[in-house]
Amino acid sequence: MMDEETELSFTIAQIVQRLKGTHLHSQLERQAKECLHRPDIKLESLKDDVRNFLKVSGWERKLQNAVYRELHIRPPPGHPAAPPEHTKEPLAYMRKAQASWEKRILKSLNSMCTELGVPLARKRPVPEQRELSNKWNEMGTDEPDLSKFRPVYAPKDFLEVLISLRNPNLDSSEEVSSHSHWGLIQVPLHIRDVPQLREACPELTLTSGQLGIDDHPHVPADLFESEHVRLGKRVLSEQDSAAAQQYSRQGCPTGLRAELWALILNSTNDPEDIMHYEQLKAGVIQHDLLVDNLIYKDVKLTASNDDYYFVFEDFLYQVLLCFSRDTTVLEHFNYNSATPPKSYIQGKTEEDGYAVIYPPNEILMCEILIVPGVVPFHGFSMYVAPLCFLYNEPSRLYGVFREMYVRYFFRLHSISSHPSGIVSLCLQFERLLQTHLPQLFYHLREIGAQPLSIAFKWMVRAFSGYLSTDQLLLLWDRILGFDSLEIVAVLAAAVFAFRAENLMEVTSLASAEAVLADLSTLKVMPLIQIFVFATVI
Repeated sequence: MMDEETELSFTIAQIVQRLKGTHLHSQLERQAKECLHRPDIKLESLKDDVRNFLKVSGWERKLQNAVYRELHIRPPPGHPAAPPEHTKEPLAYMRKAQASWEKRILKSLNSMCTELGVPLARKRPVPEQRELSNKWNEMGTDEPDLSKFRPVYAPKDFLEVLISLRNPNLDSSEEVSSHSHWGLIQVPLHIRDVPQLREACPELTLTSGQLGIDDHPHVPADLFESEHVRLGKRVLSEQDSAAAQQYSRQGCPTGLRAELWALILNSTNDPEDIMHYEQLKAGVIQHDLLVDNLIYKDVKLTASNDDYYFVFEDFLYQVLLCFSRDTTVLEHFNYNSATPPKSYIQGKTEEDGYAVIYPPNEILMCEILIVPGVVPFHGFSMYVAPLCFLYNEPSRLYGVFREMYVRYFFRLHSISSHPSGIVSLCLQFERLLQTHLPQLFYHLREIGAQPLSIAFKWMVRAFSGYLSTDQLLLLWDRILGFDSLEIVAVLAAAVFAFRAENLMEVTSLASAEAVLADLSTLKVMPLIQIFVFATVI
């Protein structure tokens, strides 16, 4: 491993290289050149004067936010000599499992294409382009025949893959503890227990003020909320991503949440962002992809049938169809254990040098054999749906969703050893229950109702579609605030703890699922606080 000084130098070099090609870099250069004509810029103190100008004019803060984003998205630098795949995922058996899962997905996608006789990509005829353009804001009224299309996979299919994971270097006979074979996840990963969670999340203590908790023991709720709103407005006025993230740990006020989340994610809606969205929209209008049908199908099966989200059907189509064409999303594969599948021009092979990564350019689009970078699965649209309550401008909604995805959501459907990856979350959920509610865990296991088989669908969607929207947004506040998905696993365990008395009486998987069928009345923050800070260790 590198020493601390070398690691810092390597990180700085990486971030500088990353930011050099950005729009922000060109803006900073232009502002620095233009300020040279100002009378208060002196030749003898040129460097300091230019730096001071950038600070006073707010450009230094924008640069700080961009650097902060890079630090949170990029993995910590490994050794310079380490191969790239180690940056994506250090454990070989995880990489192998992910590659095998990707092959299975693509096989399902290609077989569907063959069975239905539908091209994976085609250029739309001009009349069809014109029709789609005219009804862009009313796509929910369209009723295409989707009866023959099926989701490529559902969460339960993915869970089966995770259950089969094994570390080939681990001698199972050497690791026999009281809990090692109780759960479904049988891989040795480091996950936080309750004492470590307490240390990592001091803002969640029972004595701390929290939005989402009505009865504070030390501070009247109204007084805390008014003071918290005042502080939130100050954070927004400072435009500091780091301060906004810290603030979000105690919850975001409803009226400030949209701006705070955008600030934390460093998601802007400048003219160039709007132009990028319009370019993606043009790509949707010009070309039809097989995955468009999968997106339509998923929205119809999930959000359209949800009491909270059905009104946002048009927004969901707009955002997800554009997302499937966005080449900037491919950058997250640099630190994702997954790999974007390659496509080949018809009649050519990889050896001919005709392999391209989706999305391809417009000229090749109609000849592509395999798509895409991110394959939507059953429930994928529910990552977008809650954001529709916060943003009513499609380009702004799109920008925030894309940042949420490349920072958090992709980890919920990729096989990796990352602490916020779905494998770690499943293991953490099981360990928390085994440690603090062993009788409940053993009872459910004995009746064939493994807790993870029930909770997995909640976690893989970060509880979207299961909690009421106000409670879901409070949960996502903390995901952003703590920059971690671990709180999703904690909440899943807390739900079982809350319903433990009823669950101890069930005698089958069906009856256990019935007890946990409706989570819409739960208050998430009291559950999480009590589970983490009131549990006897």
